Amino acid sequence: MTTLADFPITRKWPAQHPDWLQLYSLPTPNGVKVSIMLEETGLPYEPHLVSFETNDQLSPEFLSLNPNNKIPAIIDPNGPGGQPLALFESGAILIYLAEKTGQFLPADPAARYETLQWLMFQMGGIGPMFGQLGFFHKFAGKDYEDKRPRDRYLAETKRLLKVLNQRLEGRDWIMGRDYTIADIATFGWVRNLIGFYEAGDLVGIQDFPNVTRVLAAFVARPAVAKGLNIPKRA
Repeated sequence: MTTLADFPITRKWPAQHPDWLQLYSLPTPNGVKVSIMLEETGLPYEPHLVSFETNDQLSPEFLSLNPNNKIPAIIDPNGPGGQPLALFESGAILIYLAEKTGQFLPADPAARYETLQWLMFQMGGIGPMFGQLGFFHKFAGKDYEDKRPRDRYLAETKRLLKVLNQRLEGRDWIMGRDYTIADIATFGWVRNLIGFYEAGDLVGIQDFPNVTRVLAAFVARPAVAKGLNIPKRA
């Protein structure tokens, strides 16, 4: 039978609680999706910081878990059939944890697929586009006299915010009254766009009042407030 000790990553990040779910991550918009989800569900877990400053994500141990060298990744020692399960990709992890716990993903088939639709909207649109805009606005803008690259991502970010704002009209959350993995995936990125990337004025965030309203409700959740800082940076 496979055990946690059989995974090479545990040699670099030893488990103090081998019966708990192991999280390998960094508090970025993608990383905190999983720490927030774990806090929301109440599953016992042990976080391990994957430091980009020391290129932990390129270490053989981390690559043995995620050959795509991206955070987050997990090992659940109590996976399907009682066997350990290793997973990477934040969206896949959110779905797995929702199904494992029966939380934050509707049981009704139609509502379930609609939730997954909005999760994919974040994965394929909001994350990549907000990230590119942040790169050109905060980090690389001064190096490019030609503003067309930035403006390309600016236009797409504003379009995505408009779609999200329309969806939230008259709704508490993306799926209505129920808070789901679609919200967990999305609003960390919205928070990052306004905060870390300092792009609120650039995108005209005041023009998307439903987005800011739901963002405020999101960050007010105790599990979100805690999960946003896990794993703690060294």
